[in-house]
Amino acid sequence: MVCPEITESEDGDDGRKAVMQYAETLRAEVFPDLRVAFVHGKLKAKEKEAVMSAFAGGETDILVSTTVIEVGVDVPNGTVMVVENAERFGLSQLHQLRGRVGRGVHKSYCILISDSKNEDTRQRLRVMTQTADGFKIAEEDLRLRGPGDFFGLRQHGLPGLRVADLGCDAALLKEAQTAADALLAQDVDLVRRGGPGFRAVSPERRRAELRRLVILSKAQGKICPIFSSC
Repeated sequence: MVCPEITESEDGDDGRKAVMQYAETLRAEVFPDLRVAFVHGKLKAKEKEAVMSAFAGGETDILVSTTVIEVGVDVPNGTVMVVENAERFGLSQLHQLRGRVGRGVHKSYCILISDSKNEDTRQRLRVMTQTADGFKIAEEDLRLRGPGDFFGLRQHGLPGLRVADLGCDAALLKEAQTAADALLAQDVDLVRRGGPGFRAVSPERRRAELRRLVILSKAQGKICPIFSSC
């Protein structure tokens, strides 16, 4: 079970499911006979490892989580994933989450739940039922949400369409993704040089930031060092 928040907001009226409260509700009211655990990014590394090991070993029946399980989790017996408030996540993120189930021999399901009546939102989520191609999903997400929302970095100042029609430039997106991954793989000292803020974020967030910088450099006609012989 995936929720967008760790704890409920103070007003509690925005409808977003939170891991802590959701896990307690499942444990006490919905599945009292099953073993329910939770995991989120604020837990210490050893705590997260213990929870995930118990889940992978069959000691836990239901795991409630944030997107901390988005990458690097391999539980072949995980067969059903339910994503609450699915409209709160990008399609690429949902695609990554969906990849956490169906890794074994059993038939698996990923269920996206949303109360949104917005047609654009519903159209965006419908893409997940039409393809399992990660690049096509990323391309559609970019087209529908815009570059700032796609990278989750609108507050960082990525303009809408002032520098390029990113929604139509799939080749640029692919080039940026490849370049960012290559840079992180080749320059092992990059994370240290990036400063405390860069080190503190997740690897996927680092890739998103690098992709954003690559696109801005290309779109503005600048020469990005990622594309040089180095």
